[in-house]
Amino acid sequence: MSASVTGPLRRFWRVLGSQRRWMMLGVLVSLISTLAGIALMAIAGHFIASMALAGATGAVLNYYTPAALIRAMALLRTGGRYVERLVNHEATLRVLSRLRLWLFDRLLPLAPARTGFLGSADLFSRLRADVDRLEHAYLGIGIPIVVALLALPLVLAVQAAYAWPVAVLTAVAATAAAVLLPRWLIVRSRAPSEAMVRDEAALRAEVGDLVRGAAELRLYGADAVREARIHALTDAQQMRLARLDALQERGQSLIPLLAQAVAAGTLLLGAAAARADRLAGPDVVMLVLLGLAAFEVLAVLPEAFTRWGATRAAAARVFDLVDAEPAVEDPAAPAEPPSQPDISLRGVRLRYAEDAPWALDGVDLELPFGSRVAVTGASGAGKSSLAAALLRFQPFEGGRMMWGGRSITDYATDDVRAAIAVVEQRTHLFDATLIENLRVARPDATRAQIEAAVHAAQLSECVAALPDGYDTWLGEGGAHLSGGEARRVAIARALLADRPILLLDEPTEGLDAATAQSLMGALATLAEGRTVLLITHRLEGLSYLVDRRVRMERGRIVADEAVASVSVASCSDRFSTTH
Repeated sequence: MSASVTGPLRRFWRVLGSQRRWMMLGVLVSLISTLAGIALMAIAGHFIASMALAGATGAVLNYYTPAALIRAMALLRTGGRYVERLVNHEATLRVLSRLRLWLFDRLLPLAPARTGFLGSADLFSRLRADVDRLEHAYLGIGIPIVVALLALPLVLAVQAAYAWPVAVLTAVAATAAAVLLPRWLIVRSRAPSEAMVRDEAALRAEVGDLVRGAAELRLYGADAVREARIHALTDAQQMRLARLDALQERGQSLIPLLAQAVAAGTLLLGAAAARADRLAGPDVVMLVLLGLAAFEVLAVLPEAFTRWGATRAAAARVFDLVDAEPAVEDPAAPAEPPSQPDISLRGVRLRYAEDAPWALDGVDLELPFGSRVAVTGASGAGKSSLAAALLRFQPFEGGRMMWGGRSITDYATDDVRAAIAVVEQRTHLFDATLIENLRVARPDATRAQIEAAVHAAQLSECVAALPDGYDTWLGEGGAHLSGGEARRVAIARALLADRPILLLDEPTEGLDAATAQSLMGALATLAEGRTVLLITHRLEGLSYLVDRRVRMERGRIVADEAVASVSVASCSDRFSTTH
C-alpha cells in the first residue's frame, strides 16, 4: 500500500500504542480459532476419505488419533470463537476509549480559536461518528488482514509439503484474492467513501440546524429549502451506499469462484500425483479441503477493503483537526501564578486572521486586584475580544499584557484560566441535573455553598418551582429552563467556583430591570475581594457592582471614567454603530 493510502491509518495504529497488548491478544485468539477451523476441515476430510478407503480395501486404520484430533480442533475452534468475541469486544472498547480521550486531550488546547470554524455538528461528527468508524480499522480491517496474512503461509507450507504444484496454484489464486482484488476495491471505493464521510457531517449539520431553527425557518418559509437539502444529501448517501454494497458483492462473489477453481485444479493435480503414487487418495482430499478453507479466511477481505476508504477518510478528518497548531502556546517552564494578580494591558492588539481588521487596536487598561470595571460599547467594539485576550483564547500580536507584574505569556494558559470565573453570553448547560451542572465549577461544594450561590444569582424561586428541586433534569442545553434562568445558573456556577477574578459577559441579558438591579447588588456582596470585569451594553444598575466604566469603540478604549459620572439615561452605546 502506498503512503498516501495508509498514512492516516498508520498514525492511528501509533496512537493506540497503550492498547497493543489487547489488540495483539485479539489477533492471536482469532488466528488460533481460524487455524483450528482449517485444521478441523482438513483432518476430517482426510479421516473420512481414509475410512472410506479402509472400508473398500479392508486396510487397517488408526481410528483414535484422527478422532482425537478432530475433537480437539472442534473444541478449540468453538472455544476460540467464544474467547475471540470476549477479547475483541474488550479490545474494541479499549480502542474507542483510548481514541476519544486522546482526541479530547488534543482538542482542549485548540479550543476555541482553532475549532471555531467548525460547526457543532461537524465537531461532534469527528468526536463521535469518525471515531466510531475507526473501530473498523481494528475489528473490521486489521484483524481479517493480519489473520489472513499469518494463516495463508501456514496453509501453503502444508500444501507444499505434500505437493508443491498445489501450493503454487493456491498461492497464485490467493495473491489475486488478497492483493489484486483489495487494490481494486480500494481504488474503486475511495471516492464514494470519502464523499460519504464528508457529507455525513454535512447532513448532521443540516438536520441540527433544521431542528434547532424549526420555528424561525417555518416563520420565514425557509423550511422547505432546508428539507430539500436534507433530501438531496440523503439520496446521495443512499446512492453511495448502494455503490459500495455493489463493489463489496462483486468482491465477495469472486472469492468463491477462485476457491472453486483452486479446488478443481488441486483435484486434477492431486489425481495426477496419486496415479504416479506420489500422493495417497486421502491426501488429495485433504489438500482440496485445505484450499477451500484458506479461501474462507480470504472471504472477509472484500468487506474489509470496501470499508478501507471510509475508515481512512475518518482518520484523515480526525488528524486534520488535531494537527492544527494551538493559537496560544504554553511556555517551556511556566511561572507560578500569583493568587491576587494585578492586570495591566499596554498597547495590546489582537485580530482573528492575518487579513482581518484589528479586534483590539492598542488597548491600554489597568485592573489592579480588587477593582471593579464595566466594559461597555456597541456590538463589535471589542468587548468580547478583550475577554478572549485575558482568557488566552486568542494570542495578542502587539503590546504587553502583564499579570501580577510578569508577562501573561510566562504562565501556563490553564493557570491563567483557573484564576477566572466566567459567565459567557452563550451559556452551556449539560444534559444533567441542576446540582450536577452547578458542581461542574466545584465538585466538592457543600449544599450550603451551592444554596448561597443560587440565592445570590436570584435563582432560589426558580429552584423551588422545579419539580425535583436541585435534582431536576435540565435537558439538553438546559432546554427546560428559560434563557434568563439558564444565565443565572451560569452566574451561580461562576460564584461557586470562588476564583479571584470574575468575568461577567452580559449577565443581565434577558432579565427585567428590577431583577437585573437586584442581581447586581447580590453579585457585589459576593464579589468582595475579587476583581470584577463586567461586559455589558446595559447601564442600569452599574453602580451596584462596579466603580469604573470603560467604553470601547472599534477595538479601542475611548473613555475610562467613574460610574458615578455615567448617566443611566445615556444609551448611546446601545444604538451606536461601528464599521
